Amino acid sequence: MIAKTRPFGRHVGRNIGPGALVTAAFIGPGTVTACTLAGATHGYALLWALLFATLATMALQEMSARLGLITRRGLGANLAALFANSPLRLPLIALVGVALYAGNSAYEAGNLSGAALGITAMAGEGAFTPSVLGIAGLAALLLLTGSYAVIERALLALVAIMTLAFAATFAITRPDWGALVSGLFTPSVPDGSLLTVIALIGTTVVPYNLFLHASAVARKGGEPGDLAAVRADTSVSIGIGGLIAILIASTAAASLFSAGIAVESAGDMALQFEPLFGVYSKLLLGIGLLAAGLTSAITAPLATGFAMTEILGLPSEAKSLAFRDIALSVLVIGAGLSLTGIKPVEVILAAQFANGLLLPILAAFLLYAVNQRALLGRYVNGWAANGAGVIVALVAAGLGVRLVLRALG
Repeated sequence: MIAKTRPFGRHVGRNIGPGALVTAAFIGPGTVTACTLAGATHGYALLWALLFATLATMALQEMSARLGLITRRGLGANLAALFANSPLRLPLIALVGVALYAGNSAYEAGNLSGAALGITAMAGEGAFTPSVLGIAGLAALLLLTGSYAVIERALLALVAIMTLAFAATFAITRPDWGALVSGLFTPSVPDGSLLTVIALIGTTVVPYNLFLHASAVARKGGEPGDLAAVRADTSVSIGIGGLIAILIASTAAASLFSAGIAVESAGDMALQFEPLFGVYSKLLLGIGLLAAGLTSAITAPLATGFAMTEILGLPSEAKSLAFRDIALSVLVIGAGLSLTGIKPVEVILAAQFANGLLLPILAAFLLYAVNQRALLGRYVNGWAANGAGVIVALVAAGLGVRLVLRALG
């Protein structure tokens, strides 16, 4: 028997909604880097891929949020329940657990490295190691509070800082609005851009965000009548994430692509900004990259804690020992990888391998779950949602195969 909780709408009135977590997970250093390289290499031509990725994420996250609201359980708990008596239960749990844990640990290394690059862009290369340790310590402190509300408020503040920083750098570069609109609504794949298109979609549609969102909505509590509020929160949070991604790619297009400057990361773009637009532009971009890395450094362990405890049937409250141990272990492994000297690109490739395995499986499972009347009653998918879900699942499957093959060389 599930205890009755306060309606979602009233709860949001006294506290913020789970949208801040979704936006924080949507925009990480991998996304920032992919958007930077897309804009620097191909100008505005690939913005349509970001628009598609944003809409695809909205479709999946709406299903995940609806599942969490109606069942009052996270995605991991629903997965375990649906396959409780299936011979596929243990292999599925093992695959999801290993891929999610390993993938998020690798992503965490990229998150910490990305946040540290934001600091080094402002303070110099010598600040990298202290920055990784400091950021990891701050993320651990927030996770150890065991207070979901504190973590949410911290993420909300960081998302606001990130949005303002990237919006300011976008304004400084004075983009070509005609080319920007054309790039958004005219799909094209210039020569040599296919891998970049895949990277743009693959770094924004991530599996762990599905676990995080369903668990966040379930823990907020609410009634079926709050579904409209949940959908609005989802649309706004994903929309903000998509807007930030478009701003980053457009900033790189307006500055680096126009000037013919080649870069390998967002940190490189920050260093190029000072001679192009002055010292304050470099600081703004560095702050944006720091905020993106720090938000993801918190959400990746958080999502892993929710998912693993739910799948294994352990206490999944943020204050529980099992939750803290899992979340902090992801943070510690990520920090260790970040400090070993392994190139962030290599770490991200390892994460993409896990992501490539897990994303199509989770997309298919989610689509299956939200069509079960035993779980959702009259809130099962309609034909439009199923159509969108099938398209996203097929794209996820193709993307997953490509990411695994790329990671294997």
